[in-house]
Amino acid sequence: MSLQSFEGKKVPQVTFKLHENNQWVETNSAELFDNKTVVVFSLPGAFTPTCSSTHLPRYEELAPVFKANGVDSILCVSVNDGFVMEAWGQDQNVTAVRPIADGNGEFTEGMGMLVDKSAIGFGKRSWRYSMLVKNGVVEKMFIEPDVEGDPFLVSDADTMLNHIAPEAAKPEQVALFTKVGCPFCAKAKEQLKKVGVNYFEMPLADNVRQRLLSAVAGKATSPQMFVNGELIGDGAAIEAWVNARG
Repeated sequence: MSLQSFEGKKVPQVTFKLHENNQWVETNSAELFDNKTVVVFSLPGAFTPTCSSTHLPRYEELAPVFKANGVDSILCVSVNDGFVMEAWGQDQNVTAVRPIADGNGEFTEGMGMLVDKSAIGFGKRSWRYSMLVKNGVVEKMFIEPDVEGDPFLVSDADTMLNHIAPEAAKPEQVALFTKVGCPFCAKAKEQLKKVGVNYFEMPLADNVRQRLLSAVAGKATSPQMFVNGELIGDGAAIEAWVNARG
């Protein structure tokens, strides 16, 4: 397998048949790329583990930062049909990243990134890569190394953002452990929303809450919040953290 950079070349001119909002939509390379700054990331398949847990979600999360730094759109290309890409986007709750179904692999083949994954029953699929495209011309590519398996080292959203805007401030990673019906948890969520903090909520059942929170937070009370891997603490600590943000 030989994977060559496409930098300095125009993207392949193909027609895409997408399924969006429960209807067929036809678009093409000119509509997607001409007179725009576009970030593209391509991956082996919708609903696959790394693609669903990390690759797509991080681009969606960083989309506002990309936009603030001159990126007009973010496209996720995969050799899947339009129905699958639409369903995957809905499952992932994406609103900023546009799933692009390259059902026949024409765009991927034109990029030189179509590879044979028949050994695992996938047939022809895209190698994992990302690229920055300006007015239809590839300015920068990050291609995963040609090794066994499905490497995921350089096509991630953070690597692309660091290339475009190395000084850009990234959103905080906020995790909130809660208990169903907990008034202190409801108050914490209200405070976070009021100051515009996006957070991932993990409601915990009583049979696991005490042991889990005691292990990771040192306390069994709810809520407990972590920011970028650092323990902030319970409701009072969350309120203090919110107030410190001004």
